[in-house]
Amino acid sequence: MDTTPTTPAVGRRRLLTGGALTLGGVLAGSGLGAAVRRPDDVRPQPPGYGRQTVPFHGPHQAGIDTPAQAHAVFLGFDLAAGTDRAALVRMMRLLTDDAVRLTRGAPALADTEAELAALPARLTVTFGFGPGLFRAAGLDDRRPASLEPLPPFPIDRLQDGWCGGDLLIQVCADDPLAVAHAQRMLVKDARSFARLRWTQRGFRRGRGVEDDGTTQRNLMGQLDGTANPIPGDDVFAGAVWTDAGPDWLRGGTTLVLRRIRMEMETWDAADTAAKEFSVGRTLGTGAPLTGAAEHDPPDFNARDAFGLPVISEFAHIRRAHVADPRQRIFRRPYNYDDAPAADGTPDTGLLFASFQRDIAEQFLPVQRALATSDHLNQWTTPIGSAVFAVPPGCAPGGWIGEPLLG
Repeated sequence: MDTTPTTPAVGRRRLLTGGALTLGGVLAGSGLGAAVRRPDDVRPQPPGYGRQTVPFHGPHQAGIDTPAQAHAVFLGFDLAAGTDRAALVRMMRLLTDDAVRLTRGAPALADTEAELAALPARLTVTFGFGPGLFRAAGLDDRRPASLEPLPPFPIDRLQDGWCGGDLLIQVCADDPLAVAHAQRMLVKDARSFARLRWTQRGFRRGRGVEDDGTTQRNLMGQLDGTANPIPGDDVFAGAVWTDAGPDWLRGGTTLVLRRIRMEMETWDAADTAAKEFSVGRTLGTGAPLTGAAEHDPPDFNARDAFGLPVISEFAHIRRAHVADPRQRIFRRPYNYDDAPAADGTPDTGLLFASFQRDIAEQFLPVQRALATSDHLNQWTTPIGSAVFAVPPGCAPGGWIGEPLLG
């Protein structure tokens, strides 16, 4: 019996042309095609984010009191042998010019990818000087007294590859492409004077995911920065901007950058009550255990039915609490999440960036209190540490560090 089909076979080309058109017609007729293509299903971003700029010039460097952007990279450099004061002047003139151009959405000199600079997305570039820069410049007598490596703490497990540095460049923007392009331009122009010691990339929630000004969450789920001084007010100015010590640093600040690894697997094993007891706040709202809302002041005198403190003597918020406004620090942290180990162990943590007018007066007392008896130490390990003096800003035509090096 002849079993050859009497209906012509459907060819591949026909399936990809006419057949596809027929299928598209069926979908459209059923309403499914329209559902796939409706532009109303895509929620547009508020316009203009990419073109927003932050002025580079001013009495203070941008990137400190600037509302934190979504992406950051911290670049630590070691000065090359023979980089003296004259070379540092040339370097800072060049890097300042790069930063001025890039932050206004213009390409740096000799920028072969000029189109990548067109959307700065609130790009800021902030420079800091480590202890070694003062020695190289022959200006150790003008180094702030407390600008030296932090003393060892019992909780530290520092790794040399995340510590130290003669020069810091902090690059922040709401777009990772803007950060990457600025990083490449700045590193390229710094390489004649210094070599890259470490690169630390961080992130927050993307711009527009939450309202501007919302306290960020770290990767342990905690609201991070609730008790910060508010940029622009007198408390912030008194705590952050240097008003004593070397004249060249007046209007500048200091930065302590700590890389803090989060022990996520043991944190995941703890229940919510243990986590909140250790922090002294609820994880959901960020409210202190004695309050109902994030910004309610904690009541450190409150006792429970058994007469025990509601907020433990060793809870993180009690150990970090500073009563004198002038002694507070300003935290501008970023999360990091690098490649997991081969066995899946996460490499996750916090780039803890602390700005204060004086490291010895403000940062060290808080750090000593935390290192001694903070419940949160069970789940966090400092693995990197660096300190920098952050010069004041400059006027148009000037350059960062001119009062020190010029």
